[in-house]
Amino acid sequence: MGIGKKIRWLLVVVLAAAGIVTACAFIFQDANSGEVEAYYISGSEENRENLRELFTLLAREDAPASDQFAVIREIAHTYARAKDYGRLIQFLASRTVRDPSDPYNSYYLLMTAYAYIQMDAAPVAARYFDLIVKNYPDLTVNGESIHLACLNQLIALSTRPEQQVWYYQELISRFPDKIDLGVTYFKLGQAYEQTGEWNSAIQAYTQYLPYTGTIIPGFPNADNYAKQQVDFSKSPKDWTFESLPALLQAVRSAIDGGSPTRLQRCQAKVNFFARSWEQQETDDSGMADFNLTDFMRGNRVRYNAALDESSNATEAYLRTSGWSQYISVWYLYFRKIYFPSNPEIHGRWEWAGVYYGEKF
Repeated sequence: MGIGKKIRWLLVVVLAAAGIVTACAFIFQDANSGEVEAYYISGSEENRENLRELFTLLAREDAPASDQFAVIREIAHTYARAKDYGRLIQFLASRTVRDPSDPYNSYYLLMTAYAYIQMDAAPVAARYFDLIVKNYPDLTVNGESIHLACLNQLIALSTRPEQQVWYYQELISRFPDKIDLGVTYFKLGQAYEQTGEWNSAIQAYTQYLPYTGTIIPGFPNADNYAKQQVDFSKSPKDWTFESLPALLQAVRSAIDGGSPTRLQRCQAKVNFFARSWEQQETDDSGMADFNLTDFMRGNRVRYNAALDESSNATEAYLRTSGWSQYISVWYLYFRKIYFPSNPEIHGRWEWAGVYYGEKF
């Protein structure tokens, strides 16, 4: 974090502490006292006159709670429009501290969090959003749920997958008709992966599958990814090899012997693809279930002595040729299996697909 950001963050923390202290001090003062009014009456002459009228209305003890809420809300909006976030925070803090049982406190805390967002203090705002969801009853304002608004903000602000899991679960269980379930189930699966809860991740991806076609921001191949994870989890995985050398030996031996049956035993039984280099990974036409006998009968298939130079620790390409007169060159694609939910399979190797044609 740069020096400027550190200083700004320190100022925000000091302001937050000062707001709480000020709010507590105001509890012991008359809400109509000159000291309180002098502090809260600020801005242009028009603003000051408007605030005087609002605080006069607020001082009416016989006003119903709904009327008081409307006045407090207008005062808060007045500060927000003036970008006077310090007074906004202190005013709302004084209200929530003075009356912890006020049914509108969740809204006041939401406005407080909004103020911190505007002050570039997202971590402080996130604490308020979390506090509202976990400790205050929901409130509907203008037809919108405050808890729903907080959960959406928390998902955007949170960097801890354990927290994100809880937020996504709350969205799904409480607001299924207010959210995009496809996006939420997929993101829940991603969060579970980051926490290491692989079985729960597979369950989330399974729940995502009925929503295929959903656009997942930042994840264009979400449909294929979820399907591959689910299909692989259900498969016997008996085609995997302990290491890349063991897999290469089996493939080369099958090709040398001209045996499509032996070669097919090396082929992945789920998610195997065959596509040109130009085809996108999201193109379903790339998924293949072809008969190797049709390509090996009467042809002399050869393979390069070494793997392609683009191979690395998790992926490998073997150039082969002689498959057919139309597309003679195939690159066999091998990959290291990423499946932490099963330590016996995780880290093994599989022949996952074929790329047709020369590699450019």
